[in-house]
Amino acid sequence: MVRSGLFSLTRTLSAHLARILMYHNFRNTGESDMSALDAATVRQQFQYLKQHFKVVPLLEIAQCLGDGKKLDRNLIALTVDDGRQNFYRVLFPLLKEFGFCATFFVVSSFISGEDWIWTDKVLWLSEQSAAPVELSPKNLPRIFSELNRMPPAVRNERIATLAAGMRITVPTRPPEKYAPCSWAQLREMADTGLVEVGSHTVTHPILSSISDEESWRELQESRRQMQEALGREVVSFCFPNGKRGDYRPSQVQQVAEAGYLCSVVAEFGLVSHRSDRYRLERVGVDGDSEQLFRKRVDGAGYYQGKILSLLGD
Repeated sequence: MVRSGLFSLTRTLSAHLARILMYHNFRNTGESDMSALDAATVRQQFQYLKQHFKVVPLLEIAQCLGDGKKLDRNLIALTVDDGRQNFYRVLFPLLKEFGFCATFFVVSSFISGEDWIWTDKVLWLSEQSAAPVELSPKNLPRIFSELNRMPPAVRNERIATLAAGMRITVPTRPPEKYAPCSWAQLREMADTGLVEVGSHTVTHPILSSISDEESWRELQESRRQMQEALGREVVSFCFPNGKRGDYRPSQVQQVAEAGYLCSVVAEFGLVSHRSDRYRLERVGVDGDSEQLFRKRVDGAGYYQGKILSLLGD
C-alpha cells in the first residue's frame, strides 16, 4: 500500500481532518520495558510528522471547533496520558529537538505521591513470578474489562485480593517503571511552552463506575490541585480509559461546566469541523511497524473503517 501511493492519496483526501495522537509510555534504547515505545521509534515518527503535517497544540484545534472556524489542513496534535516520569525523561527531549508541542494528561494524586495508578498496579502484579493464569497477557483485557465496571472501592478490594492470593504486597510507592513525574518537572516542561498539562482526574476512576456527584469532585478537585501546583490554568481533560461506556453524557456536560475547554476520548477517529470538542477522538500510537503508523496517521485506517461500516450496513 505504501509503494502504490495509497497512503499519500488518503493523506491528501483527509487533509481537512485533524489528527490527535494518543501516546502512553516511552523508553530509551537499551531499557527493558518492551511495552513502552522506544525513543528511536518516536524520533522516526516525528520525522514523518514534520515532513507531512503541522504539529499544533490540542487547544488550537479545540478553539477552532469552539469558534466554529474551519480547520487548517494537515493539523496534528500530540497527547500523552497518565503522568509517568518517562515522559520527562524520554519524550520531552524529543519535543525540544523537533520543536513540537504536546498535551500531557496527568492523574493529580499520582503526581502528588498519594497513590499510584490502579491500572499500573494490575500490570505490576501480572509481571510477578507468582502471577496466576487470570493475569496472563491473554487474560489481562478481560480482567481490565471486569475491573472497569466496578466501583472504585470494590475494584481496589479485588486488586488487594489478587495480591493476597499471590502472597505479595503491592508497594506503597510505584516501582521505577511506573514512577510519576514531579510537579517541578511538570512546571519546567510547561514553562517552555511546549507542554500543556491537562487533567486525567484525581484518582483515575472509570467515570461510569461512579456517581455524577463523585465525578464532579474528580473533575473540579483535579483541576484545582493542578492549577495550584502549576501556577497556571488547566483547561483540557482526558476521560480515564475513554471508551464507549466509560462515561455518561451527563459527565461530558460536567467537563464543560467544570471550566475545561475540551476533552479527549480513546475512540479511534479523525477530527472534523463538526466534531464535539468535549468528545475528541484520537489515533492510538504504539510500537507497531512504521507502515501501520503511516496507515493510521495518513487516514487509510480511517477510510478503511468507513468502508467496513458501510459494508456492515
